[in-house]
Amino acid sequence: MIGYVRVSTEEQADSRAGLEAQRAAILAEAERRGWKVADLTFIEDAGYSGKDLERPGIAEALDALKHHRANTLVVAKLDRLSRSMLDFATLMNRATKEHWALVALDLAVDTTTPSGEMVANVMATFAQFERRLIGQRTRDALAAKKAAGVVLGRPRTMPAEVLARIVAERAAGRSTPAIAAGLNADGIPTTHGGRQWYASTVAKALRGAASRAAE
Repeated sequence: MIGYVRVSTEEQADSRAGLEAQRAAILAEAERRGWKVADLTFIEDAGYSGKDLERPGIAEALDALKHHRANTLVVAKLDRLSRSMLDFATLMNRATKEHWALVALDLAVDTTTPSGEMVANVMATFAQFERRLIGQRTRDALAAKKAAGVVLGRPRTMPAEVLARIVAERAAGRSTPAIAAGLNADGIPTTHGGRQWYASTVAKALRGAASRAAE
C-alpha cells in the first residue's frame, strides 16, 4: 500500500507541515480501518504542482502499482494526487486495467468498496464528459476557421526563388543530394529556418511543388 503526499513550492516554503498533516490523516485512516502500518509506504512530491502527473514521486508510485509491488494508492485529498479531472479519469482507467485500488479520503473515493467505487466512477464520467466537450469545441473552432477560408496546418515559408532553384536544378538532372549540398554551400536556410538541407528535404520540396502544379 502506498500513501502519496504532495505540496507545491508555494505551499511548502521551508516547512514540512503540509506533508506531515497528510501523512497523519492517512495514518489515522489506516488505524481506523485496521490496515497494517508496516505495509504502508509513503512516497512524496515536495515542491511540485498538481496541474499534471509529471512528478517523480507519482511516477514512482504508479510504477510500483503497475508491477504489483503495491496494490493500493491512498491520498488524504484528491487534489494532492491531481487538480485535473481528466488526469483523475486517466488514473482511474489505469487502476482498473492494472488491478490496483485508489483511495481519496476527502471525497469518499475508494475503489475497494461499492459506494466508493460509485463515487469514483461518477467523477470519471464527468471527466470524460469534459474531455468530449473540449474535443467538440476544438473541432467546431477548426471547422469555423476552414469555412472562413483560413489555411490550417503549418504554413509554407519556403521563398519562391528557393523552390524555383530546386525545381530548375532537378530538371537539369542534378540529384537531390547534390541540390542539398549546393543549398548548404550557399548558406540558404531551410523551409523553417534551419541551416542544414538534406536530400529528403529537397525531395519533399519537389513533391510539394509537383502537387501544387497539379492542383
